[in-house]
Amino acid sequence: MPLLLEGVELRDPLGSQAAVIRLGTGLPGRLAERIQLLLSSVPDPDTSIRYLHRLREASSPAFDRIAASTAALRCAVNIFSQSRFLSDWVIDNPERLLEVSNSGSLYRVWTAEEYENQLFDHLGPNHTGVPSAGELASFRRQQLLRIVARDVLGIATLSDVTEEISNLADAILDVAYRRIRDELIGRHGEPCVPNGSRCGFSVIALGKLGGAELNYSSDIDLMFVYQGAGETGGPAVISNKEFYKKVANQYTALLSSYTSWGQCYRVDLRLRPDGTLGEICSPLAGACAYYSERARDWEKQMLIKARVAAGEPEPGTALLEFVEPLIYQSSLDFRAVEALSETRQRINEKVAARRGSHHGVDIKLAPGGIRDIEFLVQCLQRLHGGREPWVRHGGTMLALFRLRDKGLLSGPEYARLAAAYQFLRHLEHRLQIEEDRQTHTLPSDAEALDLLARRMPPENSETLLTAEALTQRLAEHQAAVREIYERVIYAQKPMYYTLGSEPADVVEEAESLAPSSNLTRFLDQRAPRLAEAVHEAELHRGRERFEHFLEKAFAAPALLNRLDGDSRLTAAVLDIFEHSPYFADQLLRAPELLDEIGLPLLLDGGAPADGIALRRFYRRQMIRIQSASLVSGSRIFDTLGETSRLADRVIEAAYRTALIEAPPPASLEYTPRDQMMLISLGRLGMREFDLGSDADLVFVIPDADASEHAYWSGVAERIIQTLSSYTGEGVMFTVDTRLRPNGREGDLVQTEGAYKSYFAAHAEAWEGIAYMKSRAVAGNVERATEFLHELQEVDWRRYGQSMRSRTELAEMRARLEREQGPRNPLKAGIGGYYDIDFALMYLRLKGAGIFYRVLNTPERIDVIEKMGHLDRDEADFLRESATFHRAIDHGQRIISGRAEGSLPTASAQLELLTHLVKRWTPSHLAVQRLDVTLRDLRRRTREFFNRLFTH
Repeated sequence: MPLLLEGVELRDPLGSQAAVIRLGTGLPGRLAERIQLLLSSVPDPDTSIRYLHRLREASSPAFDRIAASTAALRCAVNIFSQSRFLSDWVIDNPERLLEVSNSGSLYRVWTAEEYENQLFDHLGPNHTGVPSAGELASFRRQQLLRIVARDVLGIATLSDVTEEISNLADAILDVAYRRIRDELIGRHGEPCVPNGSRCGFSVIALGKLGGAELNYSSDIDLMFVYQGAGETGGPAVISNKEFYKKVANQYTALLSSYTSWGQCYRVDLRLRPDGTLGEICSPLAGACAYYSERARDWEKQMLIKARVAAGEPEPGTALLEFVEPLIYQSSLDFRAVEALSETRQRINEKVAARRGSHHGVDIKLAPGGIRDIEFLVQCLQRLHGGREPWVRHGGTMLALFRLRDKGLLSGPEYARLAAAYQFLRHLEHRLQIEEDRQTHTLPSDAEALDLLARRMPPENSETLLTAEALTQRLAEHQAAVREIYERVIYAQKPMYYTLGSEPADVVEEAESLAPSSNLTRFLDQRAPRLAEAVHEAELHRGRERFEHFLEKAFAAPALLNRLDGDSRLTAAVLDIFEHSPYFADQLLRAPELLDEIGLPLLLDGGAPADGIALRRFYRRQMIRIQSASLVSGSRIFDTLGETSRLADRVIEAAYRTALIEAPPPASLEYTPRDQMMLISLGRLGMREFDLGSDADLVFVIPDADASEHAYWSGVAERIIQTLSSYTGEGVMFTVDTRLRPNGREGDLVQTEGAYKSYFAAHAEAWEGIAYMKSRAVAGNVERATEFLHELQEVDWRRYGQSMRSRTELAEMRARLEREQGPRNPLKAGIGGYYDIDFALMYLRLKGAGIFYRVLNTPERIDVIEKMGHLDRDEADFLRESATFHRAIDHGQRIISGRAEGSLPTASAQLELLTHLVKRWTPSHLAVQRLDVTLRDLRRRTREFFNRLFTH
């Protein structure tokens, strides 16, 4: 008898039930049960059934492959239940769903650089011209499948989703710009300013893209600025203005064109200087003059979210640095609030005028909606950002947190606004992913509203919302936002500053103080030794953050007394606040982290198994390592080695936890122990892991355990989720699994035999050689080490003996330079770290039969020198260049918590980085400016690389 999925409410019996019956015909019993179980948890099982039936009719083999994978089937059922436009696309492209669901990449956020690499793969290795609008739009749709899957499966948070959508846009914007620019340079030559240097062009993102909070179907607000006057140097000479007008017009048309895949993006340029009456792109000097002389108040306000999203960063960064003092008021002047409130009122009037009986609620523009929250946040940022730079941030959610952190929003106000904003943005996303349509209006049809409610993420349980509950929640959130908005904005008075529930005399005394000289005077009275240390430190860059830290110390006498009594701790804290905004912010949020400063790395007792405790452990041990690097000037590769040991320990702990928490094996007789081998590559494989690094991991099992492949895949997915998920304790690090055989298209977990076959016959040279920077980190470490030894033998036979690696590595290095060099010159540009890395990998291949469990870069250089493949001078230079490159990268991570890819353009940031790099590099490298020394080292590094690969 045909399968009928009991327990699933069928809202359209004539259509849905028939589809269920047809789908069930011939299905194995266990598969039918799995489908039934999955359908019971999705908001629209009827539609999921219809699409499963369509998929089976369109391609029975594809249906069978999806049905055979629990992850793929779960992904399909959820996508079919939430998004019609993606469901239709999956019917035509089922392999893409298999790739996404089985890749292991669902558990982390992809960066803009990763999306760029995906776009290059999508275009193909021989594609060098400007992509067509269809190619860009089809790429966007392919990537949206993965992002929406992460969203509807509950894997990604709201901030993860909006960040990824923004990263995807950044990648498309940058690749499209560079291809258009290259094409025009071929006709007109390179645009230059009068001194002969290149004339750069920046694509500045505003609005939600500028704040890295883009939604699924939104306009992108852009502004274009170029360096200045000049002309091109090619055969058909034109002015820089003409050149970049051509770029801007072609760029906008390309992104906005309609294709069979829809538009890539709707581009809105109305926020540029002089709006629709202004030039499509502005020279830097002209834009600066506009914002200093003629810009209206709201035009300055919208620059809060501005950032350089594509192109050359220099002109855009210079403009944003110029206008920053114009954006933020230095005093509490509520005239700015009044002006913004008038704009907001006009918007509300327009919404009310156009709303008729046939329109539903506009969750963006209606009072208490998304726009009101964003207006409120930006008003408070403008008012207080002059005195509190900490609150300057383009993202609404993080700005809300920082306003709360500074006492500019109370705890209850922050909680209500944050809850409302997340609810409204989730609702906005559910409206838009159904048809990839820009809409913010709730449906007026009762059945459609009920379906929308069920599609919302569950709030506190797995119970789905009803239309009535959705309407009630929406009204509650809007009322809360309106109440706070009207009280804060229309009252036109400063919000109350508090220091918490501390003794009244301490609070009153601290509140009476100005934020600079009076604070110091109060410090003289309460903590004289600390006051003396602060005076001697002469804080400059970290002064404002440290003053805020002192405010917290005044309200916590134990903290103040400890700083006053421990001169070594005080010196370390002052050093951190002056030289590391990233760790200073961590101490501001969690002063208890002071307990970790000055302590050695503690790994002997193991890492906790609980996920939250594990993140807390990682955070505390990380501040031990990095504060020692910052304060004590630990050798750079020693610091990277300790950070790698910490990462190893938490990976091993995550593995132990996953063995327990993963769904049980299929066979009751199978006992999971240490069969899996966890292998790290890249920076972690070389023990050069750093703050903010990704961990390149692959998962291998013995051939004898292949029957439990599904179980071990579940273990691997659980490990990735534990390590990469974002919680209140933050994220430890992102896991990248793309270095497995066949990359994203290959299984997340593969057998030893599959690896050996792949590397013996199919792997590219760069893939095989990448495993020369690998080591075992968890699971069956001894077996994994033996396995890696065998793989290296395979690599040497394929590439070392024939010397194929020389040509193929040179080609791979050239491709990385072409594709990643403009965005990440320190790593991928001419003379960047990749030159050193590729040269050392090539030279290692000459050492036939020699296997090392692990080597970092200095140790690789030592080994190759002892083999006779480097002379003493070459080895000394490579050590020096590697140390300098790693020191710059490490310094940028200490400052911001992440890698930057290029030297900062702002003089203050370059000065700060210079101070740090001096601590970790030989004194003779500090004679010249940092950028001059780097330029010389990169020139010499490329010369060495060319000698090796071209002679």
